[in-house]
Amino acid sequence: MDSIFSNLSTTSLALIPEVMFQVPYIGLLDLRPYIAAAAIFIGLTVLFKLLQVIFLRHFKKLSARTSTDIDDVIIAALEGIRAWAYTLFALYAAIQVFVLPEWLDTASTAIFLLAIVWQVIEVAVQVIDYGVQRTLAKDEDGDGVIDPGAATATDMVKLIARIALWILGALFVLSNLGIEVTSLLAGLGIGGIAIAFALQGILSDLFASFSIYFDKPFRVGDFVVIGNDSGTVEKIGIKSTRIRTLQGEELVVSNAELTTARVQNFKKMEERRIVSQFGVIYETPIEKLKLIPEIVARIFEDMPKARLDRAHFASLGDFSLNFEVVYYIESSEYKKAMDIQQDYNLKLMERFAELGVEFAYPTSVQYTKIDGEGEYPSN
Repeated sequence: MDSIFSNLSTTSLALIPEVMFQVPYIGLLDLRPYIAAAAIFIGLTVLFKLLQVIFLRHFKKLSARTSTDIDDVIIAALEGIRAWAYTLFALYAAIQVFVLPEWLDTASTAIFLLAIVWQVIEVAVQVIDYGVQRTLAKDEDGDGVIDPGAATATDMVKLIARIALWILGALFVLSNLGIEVTSLLAGLGIGGIAIAFALQGILSDLFASFSIYFDKPFRVGDFVVIGNDSGTVEKIGIKSTRIRTLQGEELVVSNAELTTARVQNFKKMEERRIVSQFGVIYETPIEKLKLIPEIVARIFEDMPKARLDRAHFASLGDFSLNFEVVYYIESSEYKKAMDIQQDYNLKLMERFAELGVEFAYPTSVQYTKIDGEGEYPSN
């Protein structure tokens, strides 16, 4: 970079004829360096502005003809280049015409490099933001709502990326200023290891939160069961996840624990499988017993959100003839499932009442032997 500026300065001075000016108390002053510096400053400033305008116009025309949004990122990056950034670049190129004191040359180089690093980081963050938005901040359920946890993950990734870019940028500036960064990197490595050991629990939860964000076993609003606890996920944070239980209290669970626990997510459930059993009394005639599976099937024909799988005379119980019915409810909402189950139970009782079939309840029959003549049942 310095060689480019040196060649530019030398060429500019060679193109300008000698101009001498008498300055009081100073004497003859060669104006060529000042004219060259002004020409370089003005020329580069105008050139950078023209290039920015030309490229913006080209990409905006291209963007109007394409369906992809990557060109929008390029346009945003070009528009994000600040005027002061290329003005400072032109100013640094211009002052290279002069022989500056060492401290001033070092200070100007540091300011120039920091400006370049800042502008490059801003462009890189825009590209990272585009990638993160497409990867994390998506409506995966198709309900038109982006998971709030995804927004938190997006901010975290951008923050970590910005910190990492600034660390690399600072090392780049220090290296170009002639400062040895090897020992600094070694010190940062040792310090990083010590901090990692001290914050082991927090870092474990932090990386666990990334695992939750990327793997997405659940999202805000899902009803989950974790061990003996159940509730609705209210917030997925950096260190912990907050769940509102059915009793109303807030349950705070560390993210590290969630990544190792078995989590049942009922929001992902598309339908519920219900196994229902009932019994009828032993006095029920065989003809009516044969009609019961058909009665159950007709009940489910009139229930659009439920689907019968099977209905069978399953077993002979101690005091009842037992039937088993398996059906599916096409809803993930618990209240809706209970409404359908209640409707089924009421209709079953109505049909049994019309048919004259009685439900069984726990009863016992005692047999008493009288004078050896026989056994007589006694309830």
